[in-house]
Amino acid sequence: MRRREFFQLFGGLAAQSAALSLLGGERATLDAAPPSAIETARQAGPIASATGFNQYTEDYAHFCATPERARSFYALRNGHIVSEQLDDHDWKPTDWGSPPELPVPGSSWDGVPLISPIPSLAGEGPFKPTWESLLQYECPEWYRDAKFGIWNHWSPQCVAEDGDWYARNMYIEDSQQNNFQLAHYGSPTLFGYKDLCAQWTLLNWQPSELMDLYVSAGAKFFVALANHHDGFDVWDSKHQPWNARHMGPHRDVIGIWAAEARKRDLRFGVTVHQARNWWWFQTSHGADSSGRPYDGHLTLADGGGQWWQGFNPQQLYAPKHPYDALPDVSYVKNFYDRTRDLVDQHSPDLLYFDNPLFPLGWAGMNIGAYYYNHNLALNAGKLQGVITIKNVPPNLAKTVVADIERGLAAEILPHPWQSETCIGEWHYLRALFDKPGEYGGYMPPQQVIHWMIDTVSKNGTFLLNIPGKPDGTIDRKERSILERIGEWFKINGEAIYSTRPWTVFGEGPHTIKEGSFEGQSTSELDASDIRYTRNKTNTVVYAIVLGWPQQAVILRSFGAAAATPAKVAQVELLGSTEKIRFAQTAQGLHIERPGQKPASEYAVVFKLRLA
Repeated sequence: MRRREFFQLFGGLAAQSAALSLLGGERATLDAAPPSAIETARQAGPIASATGFNQYTEDYAHFCATPERARSFYALRNGHIVSEQLDDHDWKPTDWGSPPELPVPGSSWDGVPLISPIPSLAGEGPFKPTWESLLQYECPEWYRDAKFGIWNHWSPQCVAEDGDWYARNMYIEDSQQNNFQLAHYGSPTLFGYKDLCAQWTLLNWQPSELMDLYVSAGAKFFVALANHHDGFDVWDSKHQPWNARHMGPHRDVIGIWAAEARKRDLRFGVTVHQARNWWWFQTSHGADSSGRPYDGHLTLADGGGQWWQGFNPQQLYAPKHPYDALPDVSYVKNFYDRTRDLVDQHSPDLLYFDNPLFPLGWAGMNIGAYYYNHNLALNAGKLQGVITIKNVPPNLAKTVVADIERGLAAEILPHPWQSETCIGEWHYLRALFDKPGEYGGYMPPQQVIHWMIDTVSKNGTFLLNIPGKPDGTIDRKERSILERIGEWFKINGEAIYSTRPWTVFGEGPHTIKEGSFEGQSTSELDASDIRYTRNKTNTVVYAIVLGWPQQAVILRSFGAAAATPAKVAQVELLGSTEKIRFAQTAQGLHIERPGQKPASEYAVVFKLRLA
C-alpha cells in the first residue's frame, strides 16, 4: 500500500461501473460452472478468445517451472483475446496493473472472467459467488461493537527497515530504496528479495507480551498480514513454498498470532494482498544499467548448492510476462487455493483484501462465498465473519464491510465500514523512529484518537497498524503511542465500544475530506470540533470534544430548534466526579467548562443522559 492516486481513480470508477453492470441488465452467473454450462454461456453471446484462455490444465508450480520461452500468455488486443509470448526486446515491468474488461460472457474483473472454469469452488452453503447472493450478508454484532483493532503489517519487507514497497522498489534503479539496497546488501543481481526472506528471523519476537500490550491499548480485535504483494506467505502455506514455516522465522506466524489473540477473547483477522503480485513484482525481472539481470530470472535449477535449493524463485516473483499479459489461469487458481488454505487452517473472523471489490474475477468471488459458507458452518449457522474490500459502490455496500484506506467518510454511512491507517509506513521505516521527539515521525496519539472517534461517529470501525521490526519487536516510540491510546480508552472507552451513531455525527468548523488517502485532514481537528455516539438503547449520547475546551461548550445539535431535538436530563464528564452544570436552550446545550481536566485530554467526553 503506497501512494496509489492512480489506483483510486481506476478502482473507484471502474469498480462502480463493473459492479453496477453486474446487478443490472444482463445478470452474471458467477457460480463455478462445468464445461457444459460454460459452453452454454459462450453460445449466449459473441466471444473472441484464443484457444486455451481461462482453461485450467496445469497448476501454478508447473506454469512457473515451464521454461520462459515456452510459456504462453493471453492479452486483449483490438477487442480480441489473443495468445502471445514474451519478447525481451520491448519488455518493461508493469506497475500496479490496470487490466481491461474482457469480451466474455458474465463480464470480468482484474482481467479474469467472472465465470469459473472449475466447479464447486464456493463450498456448501447458501452463499454463491454472485453479488445477488452476497446481498444476504449481515455484518455481525461483534464487529460493530469492537470499534478498534490493531494490525501487524509484517513480512520480509521490514528486514531493511526502509519502509513500504521495498521488495518492488529495490529493483528500480536510482530509486531511494534501490540505493539503500546497494549500500546495505549489494546489487539485487546477486542479493535479491528472496535473500531478505531468509533474514526475517523474528529472533526476539514475544507474541504473548505484544498481545497484552495491544489489549491494554484498547484493541478488541487483532489483524495480521498473511501475505503482501511480494508473494511470501506468513503461515504454513500448502500452496506457496516461500512461506514463514519453511524459511525466515521457521514458524507459522499467523497460527501463533491467532492463538494469542483468541486466548484473550480477541477476534482475529488476516489481510491478503497477494493478488497484485502478477503485476507488482515484475521489476524483479529487470536488469541494472550494465545489463546484468536481477535475480527474478532465476529458476529451480539455479538453486543447486544455494540456501534456497529446492525452491523456485519464479513462484515468489511470478514469471516474467509481457506488459499487457492477463493473469494466467494457474495464477488465479493459486490465489484461490492459498486464500482458501488460509481460511481452512486458521478460520479468521475477518478476511481483508487489499483490492477494489473481490480480486481476480472468479477466484475472488468464489473465495468470498466460500468464506461466508465456511464461517456459517463453524458457527452453527450464525454468520460471524467479516470480509473487507475497497472501492465498494453503495448498491453493494451490504455484501461486505467497505474499507477506506488511510481515509474516512464525510457522513454517517448506512452500513458498517472500516477506516484503516498506520502510525507510520505500512512496513517498518527506521527513519521515523530516528526523528526527534517522544513520537518521532509517527502519527501522534492525539491524531490517532481523533481519527478513530471520527470514524466511530459515522458508523465505522477503526484499524490501526503498528509496524514491526525484523527481529519481532516494536520500538519504544511505538510503545509510547500505544500506552497513551490505552490511557485514553481506560477513561473514555464506553463512548466508543458497543456504541452506534447518533442522528448527526458531530459539529464544528473543520471538515474531514472524504475518501482514501485523505486522512491527514484529521490533524486539523481540535477542541472546537465535537463528535457524537450513543448507546444501543438510545438513552445516552456521548458528546466527544476533540481537545480540552477553553470555554463553555455549546452543543448546537441539542438546541430546541434542532432538526431532532433531544431533552437532556443529566451531564457527566467521563474520568471526573465533578458536578457538571448545564442549561438547554433553543440555541443548544450549554455546558460550563469543568474545573478539572481528566487524566487524558486528547478528547474529553460528556455523557448526556436523555430524559
